[in-house]
Amino acid sequence: MRIVDSHHHLWDFAVRDQDWITGDALAPLRRNFALADLEPEARAAGVEATVVVQTVTVPGETPELLALANGDNLVAGVVGWADLTHPGIADTLAALRELPGGDRLVGIRHQVQSEPDPRWLLRQDVLHGLAAVAAAELVYELVVLPHQLPAAYTAAELRPELTFVLDHLGKPPIASGELRPWADAVRQLATLPNTVCKLSGMITEADWETWATAGLAPYADTVLDAFGPDRLMFGSDWPVCRLAGSYAQVVDTARELTGSLGPAEREAIFSGTATRVYGL
Repeated sequence: MRIVDSHHHLWDFAVRDQDWITGDALAPLRRNFALADLEPEARAAGVEATVVVQTVTVPGETPELLALANGDNLVAGVVGWADLTHPGIADTLAALRELPGGDRLVGIRHQVQSEPDPRWLLRQDVLHGLAAVAAAELVYELVVLPHQLPAAYTAAELRPELTFVLDHLGKPPIASGELRPWADAVRQLATLPNTVCKLSGMITEADWETWATAGLAPYADTVLDAFGPDRLMFGSDWPVCRLAGSYAQVVDTARELTGSLGPAEREAIFSGTATRVYGL
């Protein structure tokens, strides 16, 4: 089965710090992770193409990721960062498209999960920026916490011309075993046809030491039922996933969670949805 990994990261501490990697728990991530580290693990798992996703909110990272993807035969897409609140956001996106590798730009993401205002996505300047993302024929990636999902729903409702991709299922509280209110909010988001969800990031929302596939199943089943296979896509969240499991474990777990589906449904989740949504 063809696999597209719709979500992974790369970083180099010699270029810039990753200021979100703090504390002893995240210490294993305080090292460089390059394509040379990713490729053998991805290829061994049967991955044919990937989408690299931004990690820091600085203008310099996206051009670097585009340059890295330029001409590479594994990284097929880049989800970068741009300041949605800047009046010149449309010009910024156009300029990114003109850079080496600019044809690999497929989406924009902001660390909404770090914004103290739960309704940040509904600010007028942000909504203006989202309209510019849509006009540039890019998608917008939602990295949000469960309490921010209602605002994400309203933003997607207000921008029906823009495809919103929900990262990591909206970060449900898997470690505690709770489903609500996350499940209700994610089901509401899924009622909008311009929303898509990534089957990613689950093992790091679970207990890193004791997680099991059975404990992830209620969350995977929720988004599968809400979005359906044609609006669900696999992502590894490498190298963050390494805090709880290997690349191969993430792929095998996703296979197990979708094992009851038919071949066409699994093909959609593992490659079809990402290929269509990102135009890979």
